[in-house]
Amino acid sequence: MDENRIGGAARNMGGKVQEAVGKVAGNTNLEVRGQANQVAGSAEEIYGQAKDAAADVAESVQKGAKVADDLFRRTIEERPYTAAVAALAVGWVIGRMGRS
Repeated sequence: MDENRIGGAARNMGGKVQEAVGKVAGNTNLEVRGQANQVAGSAEEIYGQAKDAAADVAESVQKGAKVADDLFRRTIEERPYTAAVAALAVGWVIGRMGRS
């Protein structure tokens, strides 16, 4: 869990307490600051969630790249002539695309 999520949740909770104390005491300024802290805490928590999601995506991409690397490496080792012909064909297609 990201530190932004923890900090945001704590700030949100503190804002709720601050707002409640402001309501009980009749202090509008304290109540409004509590609401502002809740909004800021929620925003920080959402930012932490986005960071966690981005880290998960990066990890998945990394795993996928490793799987693809292993597949290509194994194919080249097991079928070197097929891999060479495939590389030549891809090179030929790329060369033909450049002539258009």
